[in-house]
Amino acid sequence: MSLLRFKVVNEAIKRKAVVVNAPEGRPCDYFGHNVFNNEKMLKYLPKKCYEELRNTIENGTPLNPETADVIAEGMKKWATELGVTHYTHWFQPLTGGTAEKHDSFIDPDGKGGVLEEFSGKLLIQQEPDASSFPSGGIRNTFEARGYSAWDPTSPAFVVDDTLCIPTIFISYTGEMLDYKAPLLKAIEVVDKAATEVCHYFDPKVSKVSSYLGWEQEYFLVDEALWSARPDMMLTGRTLMGHESAKNQQLEDHYFGSIPTRVVAFMKDLEYESLKLGIPVKTRHNEVAPNQFELAPVFEEINIANDHNILLMSVMKKVARRHYFRLILHEKPFKGVNGSGKHNNWSLGTNTGVNLLSPGKTAKDKLQFITFLVNVTRAVWKHNGLLKASISSATNAHRLGANEAPPAIISTFLGTQISNVLDEIENSKNNTDIKMDGKQSMKFSISHVPELLRDNTDRNRTSPFAFTGNRFEFRAVGSSANCAAAMIALNTAVAEQLLLFKKEVDKKLKAGTKTEDAILDTLRVYIKETKAIRFDGNGYSDEWKKEAQKRGLDCEISVPLIFDRLIAKETVKMYADTGVLSEKELHARAEVEWETYTKKIQIEARILGDMALNHIIPVASRYQESLLDKIDKIQRVFPAAKVKSLAKSDLDTVEEISDHINKIRVLTAKMVDARKVANKITSEREKAIVYHDSVAVLFDDIRYHIDKLELSVDNEMWPLPKYRELLFIR
Repeated sequence: MSLLRFKVVNEAIKRKAVVVNAPEGRPCDYFGHNVFNNEKMLKYLPKKCYEELRNTIENGTPLNPETADVIAEGMKKWATELGVTHYTHWFQPLTGGTAEKHDSFIDPDGKGGVLEEFSGKLLIQQEPDASSFPSGGIRNTFEARGYSAWDPTSPAFVVDDTLCIPTIFISYTGEMLDYKAPLLKAIEVVDKAATEVCHYFDPKVSKVSSYLGWEQEYFLVDEALWSARPDMMLTGRTLMGHESAKNQQLEDHYFGSIPTRVVAFMKDLEYESLKLGIPVKTRHNEVAPNQFELAPVFEEINIANDHNILLMSVMKKVARRHYFRLILHEKPFKGVNGSGKHNNWSLGTNTGVNLLSPGKTAKDKLQFITFLVNVTRAVWKHNGLLKASISSATNAHRLGANEAPPAIISTFLGTQISNVLDEIENSKNNTDIKMDGKQSMKFSISHVPELLRDNTDRNRTSPFAFTGNRFEFRAVGSSANCAAAMIALNTAVAEQLLLFKKEVDKKLKAGTKTEDAILDTLRVYIKETKAIRFDGNGYSDEWKKEAQKRGLDCEISVPLIFDRLIAKETVKMYADTGVLSEKELHARAEVEWETYTKKIQIEARILGDMALNHIIPVASRYQESLLDKIDKIQRVFPAAKVKSLAKSDLDTVEEISDHINKIRVLTAKMVDARKVANKITSEREKAIVYHDSVAVLFDDIRYHIDKLELSVDNEMWPLPKYRELLFIR
């Protein structure tokens, strides 16, 4: 192999598990150590101040400036005891990541020295430059002012020497430029709408919280190998590379024994996560080699989302300590599974009821069916928007690739619930809803205990599947901010619940009994939403044809999918609920188109550079060595023998020439297409051209490069191959 490849592969082989000092005590001893949680509030805040802050967190009452000053002082005291010297407003701009500007606590004392101060004003508000963050045209480059504002419902935390204060981010003119602000609004509107519907069943309900349990999939690659792959370094995925002879076809990696180096990384990551209050619980090998998963217990959506995006940052830092690079791209390797981030979503009341759990009493079951059907109708009505909420240039590689849900949103409810809905739809009298609980399952092996079988199976091909007491939004990509999907889902459900209550109340005013009014309304919804309900194989071509017949959104072009963000029904939904204005929606669509273009543009540049400067020169050198060999054969052997002796080499020379020429032609075509696209001023039209004329050439160029990888001498090939990248040693 090439000298560089030999060095990096050899270095990767020599890696051993990094010894991490075991944390003192049990997880419960250090959980939340770096978080200004309720325990710290009680310790560092006066009782009155603590009660006011709790009231703000739980009921949304505003804080007065004096209270904010006391909170800031208590927060600073706690943080400085941990060695903190700086603070930052930690927010989530439309880049998809997080942002922070660090300021120290010091202030001049007027006598040539400094004091450590942190006021309520600094806690509540900061002014980061808004000009360089995506705004979709809301802000001009020369209009720099933007504001971050404290979100008291999400606790502050410490990373290294910095106190991080979760905030929203808005423009000078008040438009939201982040994910957190609209998420908080969406959480609030679904709370109010769901609480009103709950009053049909239990007047004591005063709050409905939405919950999220995410499952984070990721790849680990040895840092030495990663550094020798410009495509992975700059795009997060391999733009070329022939499949390894062995990848995931034996299915021996899934839930298999975790490699020693990876276990060391996971232990370190769990320790850092638990200190930050992230309740990580599950870890395991995923399907593809070098692919793993981490999942926490359920939390309220705002906190869960903060924890996930914080975790993605922590994972990358910890991975480097172990000489890994963490890959969150949805499809880093061709031929093996990509990574998703399943979003498990549910609604729960302050009285302790999970609204998506069937319950035992007739009233509980009717309440469950009410919310299940309304969620299903929300998904049916806004299936195009939900798809737009999880779409990206990177997730497009994964969806529908026989490893992830297709780019068609449907719901899976399972046989039993589907039968219940059919019974309600077809019944003339409003009878009790009958649903079986978990069934026991016996084995003929005497010492194996009985199992409890759920009342529904799982459907891994469904993008939005009901799994017994929650919905699993499986289509979310591994690198995504969960908030994008949760904003769309919560708002759609809130709009639907408001409509449902309006229709039921109309029947009640006409003298219909409550139960009859609810079931009569649900009966109409059940019939309407049959199009979105699908329990079969979402990978099949038959389903794609069937989905079109049902009128579901089957668009697969990412730039065109983003049109759903500004569709008439979307604008109306967000306006009616007050979550996003039409101006903000158009801005977000502009950001999505622009981001898509830039990601494809970067990939095109790197692919062209690697094809022309890495692959073709090496292939040409190998071709030259073959020609030299052929020349020597011609000089040594009689003419009659030359043809038979040199035929294989001549064929290889011709084959290499053909691939090189096609790579040059296709790369030139890609460059020309990019030049045409770059002249387009409309972000939407530019993204469409990049999708239709630039990205479509990637696989064609890759095909010829991957063929060369099989032909060129292994010792000369410049890049680490899949067999080296995919198996941690």
